[in-house]
Amino acid sequence: MDKALSNTLYLTRNGLLEPLGQSQVFAYLRGLSLDYEITVITYEKAEDLADTNRVAQAQEACVAHGIRWLPQKFRPRPKIIAPAMSMLRMSWLLWREVRSGHCELIHARSYIPAAVALLISRITGIPFIFDMRALWPEELITAGRLKRGSLLHKTIVAIERACLKHAAAVVSLTHAAVKHLKLEYPREMTDQRVEVIPTCADLERFDLANGRNESANVHGCIGTVLSGWFRTDWLAAWFRGVAHDDPEATFDIVTRDDAVLVRQCVDLDGCLGERLRIASCRPDEMPDAVSHHSVSAMFFTDGLSKLGSAPTRMAEVLGTGIPVVANEGVGDVGKIVRDNRVGVILEGPEPLQVEKALIELKDLLLDDDLAQRCRETATKLFSLEAGTSAYKSIYDAILKKGCS
Repeated sequence: MDKALSNTLYLTRNGLLEPLGQSQVFAYLRGLSLDYEITVITYEKAEDLADTNRVAQAQEACVAHGIRWLPQKFRPRPKIIAPAMSMLRMSWLLWREVRSGHCELIHARSYIPAAVALLISRITGIPFIFDMRALWPEELITAGRLKRGSLLHKTIVAIERACLKHAAAVVSLTHAAVKHLKLEYPREMTDQRVEVIPTCADLERFDLANGRNESANVHGCIGTVLSGWFRTDWLAAWFRGVAHDDPEATFDIVTRDDAVLVRQCVDLDGCLGERLRIASCRPDEMPDAVSHHSVSAMFFTDGLSKLGSAPTRMAEVLGTGIPVVANEGVGDVGKIVRDNRVGVILEGPEPLQVEKALIELKDLLLDDDLAQRCRETATKLFSLEAGTSAYKSIYDAILKKGCS
């Protein structure tokens, strides 16, 4: 395909200088830049822009891949006015790019960019992709930042409905969210192209664990546990059950959260004591930290707001060949675990429920093919290559349709 005929614009309120921007935005664009002329508009936090070395490195990386980067300043306050001003700025930038011929397709990451893309698309006819990520209105309600039935809630839902109807394609993180959307918006979702592309992981870094001590029984947990989305009571119950079952078992929580607060949540009575280690590590050290675990626990709040969630930590753990202990109701996690036999599902924090999951886990750990199966599952579902290929097929279909 002639790159000159494939000008695409990627719009996101996340920063390219953030870890998420590197792993979930630039990682994809790097591969897509082989086939498309890409312009990316991002919103960078002040503290990230202040790091001139990182800014220079990001600019060099973009230039090296032929990506045109237009960074904007992210302004979080005032709470209502700042997003509104951001939308006005986005609208002007998009309009300018369309008028200058730098945009034949808009890739909008999440709701606010999608609302802007919808406006410009209706005016200019330029198609857009609604890369919705999660179910944002429901997440805001669960977090207490939005009241169901309020004017703001109705406005966001109206935007969601319009984006689902008029987008050239919709991208969701999970099949569970797609099922919900088809029930909620049957007319808008009829004949709509929908692709499920979970969060990707750099599986070159998170590779099969080599030299792991198979005789050790280390129950791990990685990432934040104090976010409000994580069930620390379930983690505490799981660790207590494991500790009672195996006096030799140890526990390792790798997180940037406050270690004292984490211990208060997970081991308030001190029964785990020195058997529980809580420490942080640099991103480049995380693959090695995961490789020392026998199993990794992840328990998130469930409900409607979590149907669109695809935990990145799950991809990283499975990529390392480590099975997981998780709960139902979080995106496609339960289905992935069961269909691929890469872990067990904990049904609740009660002692009998923990005991049942432990029995299942012991049986699973006897499977000699477990590590390879975890790796293969991660490669099939969460690899950067699979995600990039899925986005490329969407781009190709939309651009080809526009040229016909």
